[in-house]
Amino acid sequence: MSKIENPLGKNIEYPSKYNPNILFPICRKNHIEIPHISYEGFDLWNAYELSWLNKNGKPEIAIGKFQFPCNSKNIIESKSLKIYLNSLNQTRFIDHNDLQKTIYKDLSIATESNVLVDIIMPSNFKDMHMEDLDGLCIDNINIETNTYLPSPELLKNDNQKNIAYVNETIMSRLLRSNCPITKQPDWACIQIKYRGFKINHESLLKYIISYRNHDAYHENCIEKIFVDIMQNCNPEFLSVYAKYTRRGGIDINPWRTTNLQEYNPIINNTKTTRQ
Repeated sequence: MSKIENPLGKNIEYPSKYNPNILFPICRKNHIEIPHISYEGFDLWNAYELSWLNKNGKPEIAIGKFQFPCNSKNIIESKSLKIYLNSLNQTRFIDHNDLQKTIYKDLSIATESNVLVDIIMPSNFKDMHMEDLDGLCIDNINIETNTYLPSPELLKNDNQKNIAYVNETIMSRLLRSNCPITKQPDWACIQIKYRGFKINHESLLKYIISYRNHDAYHENCIEKIFVDIMQNCNPEFLSVYAKYTRRGGIDINPWRTTNLQEYNPIINNTKTTRQ
């Protein structure tokens, strides 16, 4: 794959022909090295502006679902993915399976991983619905804060002497961070499932809000949140899932967990009201 410049924040001419070299891989630099803390998971990307030509030259449309493993060497810069998908607009494919194989090959090469690709055709749109993440919403807690950069020291358990474990699902719609290149805000709904000593809800809400002026990609934010909770609250099981608001026809939804097999049911990929 040829080397190109990161297109983010630049005026780019959209291609009229299929060109996989447009994809811009970024080294993950993930898996924050913390002794005794490891995680599994993936990033779900939904692309709503997917179109191509069938073998007769008639346009087709679909929704693309791309699942990147969290241990892939690279992630894809999202603007380059949008431009790449647009390069398919005037390209003929035998059918959507042919298209799926092409996208799978290109994304897997760019990320140096096995990317799962699903092409959702219009005949299946009726099965899609909108649903907010479940869990106890902590956004109405009356707090006072002036901390808008990540501050893991805010996190604490309700009672360190309490030996009783809880199973709890918490959600918030107040997660915001910024693109590290353009500084544009990225909005998300976050869901935290855990088993262990009860986490203080006020401290967790302040911590989530502390990302408000933080510059980082979606995936890095969720991995840091996961590691910070593990370090400061020491849950036995933890799952952190964020559904980011769509930008440029693509939404990105990172998920990190201590145990991929324990999470049941399968991760929810339905749209939230803000996507």
